[in-house]
Amino acid sequence: MPVRVAFVDDNLVNRNTFARKIQNFDDLEIVFIAPNGGICLEQLKELSPEKIPQVLFVDLQMPNMSGIQLIQIAKTLYPSLHFIVLTVFDDDERIFEAIKAGANGYLLKDDNAISLRNAITNSLEQGGAPMSPSIARKALDILSKASVATVQTQKGESSLDSLLSEREKEILQFTIKGHSPKQIAETLFISIYTVRKHIANIYEKLHVNSNTQVMNLAFKNKWF
Repeated sequence: MPVRVAFVDDNLVNRNTFARKIQNFDDLEIVFIAPNGGICLEQLKELSPEKIPQVLFVDLQMPNMSGIQLIQIAKTLYPSLHFIVLTVFDDDERIFEAIKAGANGYLLKDDNAISLRNAITNSLEQGGAPMSPSIARKALDILSKASVATVQTQKGESSLDSLLSEREKEILQFTIKGHSPKQIAETLFISIYTVRKHIANIYEKLHVNSNTQVMNLAFKNKWF
């Protein structure tokens, strides 16, 4: 059976280029190509387990939800899914954040079709972490330079900060601690309807369906 792959990128030219490269191989099947992270998560949600792609290629810089944010969420919801970043960026911070989020590989968009095919094989069959040569050199530089703590201090706005409003983060924190909507409403002096509306928005923005999934995401990504 062909290996199931998918791709998410907000640029139409990049999506078409990826499709042409993958279509060169009879043993690869494109499940879907999504224009942004939100649609990608919605398409994953609609698929039956046997139709979930085995490898998801992810662009890093997309509006509303970055590739790193997408990996953080999807990695928790679909733990068997392999993520390979496909981007034009090769700076140290993005490499580090993508790997920390759970990326299994990191390629540049100008890599050829054979490189994409080899990366899929490397990731699925050999448990490897495929990287473009220039990315591999930079990854080694990250390890040989300062400590991980030093690299972490370079991080800007957290994924949660850019996904949720301040009120939503506040309600999420109460929810994770086990507070009911009624208790949250009483603590924050707002109506229970408002709390439930915020919780619904949180579910929608994080593309989850239950409180358990929310808690898994929060603890896995150390949001609080």
